[in-house]
Amino acid sequence: MKPLAADGATGSKKPPTRRSRAVAAKRSNIMSAALEFFSLYGMHGTSLDQVAERADVSKTNLLYYFPSKEELYVAVLKDLLDIWLEPLKALNAEQQPMEAIKQYIYLKLCVSRDHPQASRLFCLEMLQGAPLLKQVLSTHLKQLVDEKSDIIREWVQAGQIAPIEPLHLLFILWATTQHYADFGVQIEAISGQTLNDDAFFEQAVANIQHIIAQGIRPVG
Repeated sequence: MKPLAADGATGSKKPPTRRSRAVAAKRSNIMSAALEFFSLYGMHGTSLDQVAERADVSKTNLLYYFPSKEELYVAVLKDLLDIWLEPLKALNAEQQPMEAIKQYIYLKLCVSRDHPQASRLFCLEMLQGAPLLKQVLSTHLKQLVDEKSDIIREWVQAGQIAPIEPLHLLFILWATTQHYADFGVQIEAISGQTLNDDAFFEQAVANIQHIIAQGIRPVG
């Protein structure tokens, strides 16, 4: 049992030391550099020398934090999966269905705008058969999707949205919102704009929300 503090409360965590902050910052720099290269060239097309140079550390120092390129790649993937799943975690049964779906669309487009490299790397991993994420996808992701699908199913049963299969709704939402990151070059070439343009971002949000809302509106 942990000793009690003088005021009777359990002892609080000590603030991070200068060394622990430096370690966290260096690890973050390495992962950011790795994400940049992995999202462009994949794991096999990226060298640790490239990552170390971009992160401004020696290769030996990089290997101290991540003993192999595969371990670095998996760490980056798990980190971006947390980012990618955050909007879905926010969806809850207490929300009004239409507002919940609209908020989800907005949050997913924010991810595409603010973390395009993460979205592209996730897409690249899926196209390769998700060799390093398959277990996570079939456990943690499936569990989360099952949980949120149950919420959507309850909305259907209550007549609050049209009789749809939750999985197909989620697949459509993923494909639509991630398109703006995964095919950002194509979108910019055609429209001359990106999600970083405020007006274009708001237009994308409003149009996707409208199209989806019309499709899931209760029948009758």
